[in-house]
Amino acid sequence: MGGNRCKKDRPAFVGIIFTAQHYQQRAPKQDLDRRSRMPVRVVENSAPSHVSDANSGHTSPPACSLLSVGQAFSGTQNVSSLQKDEAWRVNVRIQGCDLDNGYLCGVMEALNVPMADTPVVTFWEGEIVDTKNYTFFTGKWEATPEDDIRHWTKFPSFSSLLSQVKVDGGKSLDLSNCPYIFMRWKERYFVNVGTDCGLTIAGFYYVCFSCSDGSINGFYYDPNSSPFQKLELKSTNEGRFGFSFSSYELQ
Repeated sequence: MGGNRCKKDRPAFVGIIFTAQHYQQRAPKQDLDRRSRMPVRVVENSAPSHVSDANSGHTSPPACSLLSVGQAFSGTQNVSSLQKDEAWRVNVRIQGCDLDNGYLCGVMEALNVPMADTPVVTFWEGEIVDTKNYTFFTGKWEATPEDDIRHWTKFPSFSSLLSQVKVDGGKSLDLSNCPYIFMRWKERYFVNVGTDCGLTIAGFYYVCFSCSDGSINGFYYDPNSSPFQKLELKSTNEGRFGFSFSSYELQ
């Protein structure tokens, strides 16, 4: 999530945890027909990052117990600008994960946000880069292949994949044995604040997940927000049930 889009030095930001029932109550009216137990996937009309040939023979990234429904993470997002150093505390929980289709979703909570009186909450959806459903090239959200390369190369674990990604976005790579899972997280909705809160969710996150310890590193991209805002999260030991954030409870 980012600051006001008319001010390029405003930071990006992510939000809180909420139940499916709460999502249905808070979502915009045009989305109230989504009556499943979980928030449903938003299918975009144009998603160039989606691989058209789903039968290319590539397999999904390895299944990882730390990347599963209910798993929680905690850490910080650095939102420093030229004017000042600043970091927000961030909590994340995964609410849906479908490796076969390269999809996951969840909610995030950012605390101690200066421009907000309360922790700010967003619901996000993710694309898992598996070269079967999605490649390393985003193809939307104002991100060019050059932007993609510039952000992916921030992750040391990406270095061995760079040469092939430059050729075809990584379509010919087999990531089934890779110890890292690369993703894009796109925030869809504010949960507990309005769109006039002074923040924006126009951008998205480039994310690298470690299968060995569940750590997450990410960088936020929005041409109108401070560049390379770093997200650093660690898997928590609260367990997958009964976890709560503020007044929102997961069951």
